[in-house]
Order: sequence, then C-alpha cells, then structure tokens
Amino acid sequence: MWRGPALYCGNCSPVGLSCPVTRVYGEAWGVENALKGKPRVPTRGEPPMARRLSSEAREELRRRLQGLIEDNRVMIFSKSYCPHSTRVKELFSSLGVEYNILELDQVDDGANVQEVLSEITNQKTVPNIFVNKVHMGGCDRTFQAHQSGLLQKLLQKESTYDYDLIVIGGGSGGLACAQEAAILGKKVMVLDFVVPSPQGTSWGLGGTCVNVGCIPKKLMHQAALLGQALKDSRKFGWEYNQQVKHNWEIMTEAIQNHIGSLNWSYGLSLREKSVAYVNSYGEFVERHKIKATNRKGQETYYTAAKFVIATGARPRYLGIQGDKEYCITSDDLFSLPYCPGKTLVVGASYVALECAGFLAGIGLDVTVMVRSILLRGFDQEMAEKVGSYMEQHGVKFLRKFIPVMVQQLEKGSPGKLIVVAKSTEGPETIEGVYNTVLLAVGREPSTRKIGLEKIGVKISEKSGKILVNDIEQTNVPHVYAVGDVLEGKLELTPVAIQAGKLLARRLFGGHSEKCNYINVPTTVFTPLEYGCCGLSEEKAIEIHKKENLEVYHTLFWPLEWTVAGRDNNTCYAKIICNKVDNNRVIGFHILGPNAGEVTQGFAAAMKCGLTKQLLDGTIGIHPTCGEVFTTLEITKSSGLDITQKGC
Repeated sequence: MWRGPALYCGNCSPVGLSCPVTRVYGEAWGVENALKGKPRVPTRGEPPMARRLSSEAREELRRRLQGLIEDNRVMIFSKSYCPHSTRVKELFSSLGVEYNILELDQVDDGANVQEVLSEITNQKTVPNIFVNKVHMGGCDRTFQAHQSGLLQKLLQKESTYDYDLIVIGGGSGGLACAQEAAILGKKVMVLDFVVPSPQGTSWGLGGTCVNVGCIPKKLMHQAALLGQALKDSRKFGWEYNQQVKHNWEIMTEAIQNHIGSLNWSYGLSLREKSVAYVNSYGEFVERHKIKATNRKGQETYYTAAKFVIATGARPRYLGIQGDKEYCITSDDLFSLPYCPGKTLVVGASYVALECAGFLAGIGLDVTVMVRSILLRGFDQEMAEKVGSYMEQHGVKFLRKFIPVMVQQLEKGSPGKLIVVAKSTEGPETIEGVYNTVLLAVGREPSTRKIGLEKIGVKISEKSGKILVNDIEQTNVPHVYAVGDVLEGKLELTPVAIQAGKLLARRLFGGHSEKCNYINVPTTVFTPLEYGCCGLSEEKAIEIHKKENLEVYHTLFWPLEWTVAGRDNNTCYAKIICNKVDNNRVIGFHILGPNAGEVTQGFAAAMKCGLTKQLLDGTIGIHPTCGEVFTTLEITKSSGLDITQKGC
C-alpha cells in the first residue's frame, strides 16, 4: 500500500488503494510525476478538474453544501462508478435508512463541489458522508462506526427542530415551495392567515392570485369580452329581440364558487403531500422559532431549520380622510355582494386599468383618476394606446388629479360618495359623486409585522421589501423569501411559483438552478389586451442607446373585427432589435385580442435567442394576430405609413 504523500485522482481514493478508476488514471499519470508536483491533465473519459471559482461563487457553493448537510438525515457525496460509494449506499439501504445522494460525476460543478467539500471536511475523497450533520468520513470510517454502534446512535438522534421548513404565506410561491420540499422528503409546515381588509373582506388558501387577483380578474375580463361579442354577433347573423343586461350577483357568485373549489384543491394537495397547514398568523420570536396566532387569539410556537417568507403584498391606501372607511380595493371588488354602480378608479397601475376596463365592459359608468402616467414601468407608447382605446370605448380619464378627501353622502349597497380631488399642477380642486371608489395605487409588502426585526432580516426602508441575494436568501442564512415581498423582482404569480420550486430544489435536492428573472412575459388584461416580453422602448434606449436599435412596427386588423365593423387601425405590434447583437429581439409588444396567448409563445422564442432573421424565416399561421410578427418590415426610423387596408 502506498505510504507516501496522499495522491488523488480526484475520484475516490489515494493512489495505491483498490479503486479501479484511480488505479487506471493514477498509473497513466505516474507516482513519480506526482511527487514532483506536476499537474495532471485529465485523460479522455476522466471527470474534468475543478475550474477556478470566484470568492463569491465559492461562498455560494459552500452555503449550498452546508444546506444539504443540515437538511438531510444522511447526506452522501458520491460518484456513480465508485465501488466504495456503492458499498456505503448498500449499507444504509440494508439498515432501512433513507439517504440523499449527490453524484459528483453527474452534476456540472462536481469537481468544484469536491474541492469545497475538502475545505469543509479536510477529506479529498468520496464517498464523503454526513449523518445528522456529523461528518462520518469515507467508506472505511462509516463501516467502523457501524461495527462500533456509533452509526446507530447518530441515526437515532432526533432533529432539534419541529420542521425542516416552515413557509409563512399560503400564496402561489409559498405553496409551490412547500409542496416541492415535501416531495423531496422534508417535513414542512405552511402558515397562512388573511388579515381582513378595512371593509372586512378575507379569503381562503391560495393567496392574492387565486382569490383577489389573476383568477377573478380574468374571469370578469371575460364577462366584459362576452358583452362585446354579443354586440358583434348581430353582424354575424345572430338575431335576438330580448333586452340583454348584465347581472353582477350571478357573475360574482359563479366566480366565488370557482375560487372556493380552488381553495379546497390547494388544501387537499397539501394533505396529500403531508404538508402541515395551519390557518394562523406567523411572527418570528427567535431565530428558529415562530409564533402562530389563530383567529381566536390562541398562540402556538413552532421551530424549523429553515424558513421561507412568502407573505405577498396588500393594496396601499392613500392616507386621506375617508379612504379606509368608504373606499374599496381589489381585495373587496371581486366578492362585492352588490353591483358597484358609478365607479371612480383611483390609480393608473395595471390593476386600476384592468378593473376599470371590465367594469365599463359590463356597462357601468367608470372614471379613472390618474396622478401622472399610465402603466408606470411598461412601454409608454403601448400604455398610451391602451388608455386611448379605453377612452374611445367609454372610460373617462381625469388626468393630473389626486383625491384629498372622500365623504359619504348616502348609505346603501351601493351608497353615494363625494370625492374631492386636487390638481397636481396647480391649486385647482374638483368634486365628483360616485357610488363606489376603488383604490388601485400600488401595493405594500406584508413584511413589517412578522417579527423580521427580531431576527435581524434586512428590508428596504423605503419599500419594506426583503433584500435577498440571487438565490433568494436573506442576510440571515436560514431565512429565504420568494414572491412579491422581494426587492427589485417582478410581482407576478408564475415568477413566484418558479422561484419557490427552484428554491426548494436547491435547499433540499442538491440542485443549483436559480430563478431567471430576465425576459419574463406578462399581459395587461385591459379591454384591448397588452402583452409584452423583454425591454420597453424607453429601457432599451437607456441600456443600448438609440443608434444601436431598430424598432419594427405595424398596425393590424384582426379578421374577427372586420365583419363586426370594429376599429381597423387600433391593434398594434412592435419588436425592438439590437443591431449590434445580430438584430436580437430584446423587446416584444402587442396590443390586440388574446395578447397573452400570442405573447407566451414568442417569450419562449426570446429565451432561445430570437432574432429578426429567425422571425422573418418563420411561416405564420393565417389568419391569426400572431402572424404579423413574421412579416414585420417597416421600421420606425423609416417614417413609413403603418396603417392597414386589408387582411
């Protein structure tokens, strides 16, 4: 047996031991060269050597490995072809003990993992084994521990925490993370509690999207589209004599019944995956301990090795007289037991315009009060086109005004409210009487009353959002966050779901994939839908400079609109291309029917590096709205006419 300096092929054993892989590569390299300190280049078929990591990347990898060690009862760092690793796996299998394996030859960064592991454990070989966070060593030491009884004692050692993971918040991101962690064999709890709105509205499991966001919003948008379809239908030969009117109560009851079924299915899914669900308000009291308070005020305490904060956000109020007493928000609208009547929508966010759009679409008198610009953060050319279409179809806009007081004139369902508003550009004030005032002026993250200050989690003083690194980890290593509570990240349900799943896989599954927040598609479900992916024109100019960009655009007339006699030059499509990067598409924008469906497909293409040449080489499906992107020819810089005169 070799007794000189330890020589390693980078697989499992010192040169001279009985590993066939080491023997082959070790002999090819030669002990003599090793003693001279000459580096060895891997031969064909041999696992690659570790590439040099930055200090930041090394620290991230170290955190990832520590997480695997802490979160698994038995953690084996192995290589699939190593006979010593196989022996250890067989030992734990024979004992009926579940174990987690990371096969270093089957992951992209396996060589780096082994290098960092050696720094942590001072062991350069595999298998490298941990039992209940205790480093056992390699194959021989594990078998020795088994023979001495030490291994059995370590295996019997109970976890010091109630749960491997507690997720605070039962919305889309929190549920995705909790269920993925449970699938990976972890003991998981979800705490979810909806603090009633000032109007007393609360809801069930599933978070904003399911209960008071995407789902009811899209269904009410559909109700408005059906109203438009009824008008169009006469031109297509449909005859009806009876008066057609909309019934708010029937619509809301049907939508709430659907939402109730989703609440039930989420609870069932948690039970099926053995995730503990507690309908209580979670608040940190110690680094690893949380207080759960139920509706009756009863308090229970739970501990966990790791926490994920997924508490989302709630609508912001104006802080003026009468706002919380008399105004509603999106928290209240979708389950409102009566038709809102004449409505003032305050705000210019996508929530404001979507709600104004479907309320007008079902026949209500709607006014939107705008402080400054529409759809801040979106492409402003598209935003103004959205507003223009809404204005042409009955929605009134009050620009450059903000409410300063709301008073009740009459009680009722709905009652009557008087709103006093002040100009943002001078001393002018105006008054208006409405049945309902809907506030949609942004959202506040639910982070300030969950005890983060007690455990030292940092939040942005300005926004209240949680500061995390690129793996959704806060400054407190065992506390993570996903979804709308994150500073500088998109507030979108699919983003939270993706981030939650990938976080669980990194924490408990040995994965390294991070959530990619670039080129995330989204759609604003206004009466004429606006879909986009990538950069706005303003942002593209800011980043890449105008001279490096080419913008292709066109107006188009959906075939379905022709017979119905609807606007022939309203729908609009444009792409923003980076001329210095092979005309890569860096911004995609469409205003038209079914914009969400169109945008989703092109978003996948943009992920794959879509260029103008690839678009030009794509054969369109005729007749569709999406095909206009395969025939774009006119650039903004050319100044040519983009109006359409045929199909």
